[in-house]
Amino acid sequence: MTLILATRKHELAGDSGPQERADMAYFLDLDLQILGAEAARFDAYEAAVRREYAHVPEAAWRIGRAAVLQRFTARPRLYFSDLFAERLEERARANLARSLAKLTEGEPPQASV
Repeated sequence: MTLILATRKHELAGDSGPQERADMAYFLDLDLQILGAEAARFDAYEAAVRREYAHVPEAAWRIGRAAVLQRFTARPRLYFSDLFAERLEERARANLARSLAKLTEGEPPQASV
């Protein structure tokens, strides 16, 4: 249950033991691996998230989604493990920047498949 709850804020629990923290790091990295996907796959994911929140008015969606993505970009490192950071960090930051630009410039997220 601790692992699932950690996805709410995508932060490691401070009261965990070393093995539990290592497991949690990989679990959270797996949850965020989509951020480092190829651009077309990430864009399709963003469009799917928008469809999931279709009941939210566009203006509110843009503000809320931008806030979520900005919290990620403000982190010094998106991924907790070296493995994920080395493989996905750069592309994830590019994807987040592109998505934030679309949200703040008025372009709706679209799947490019």
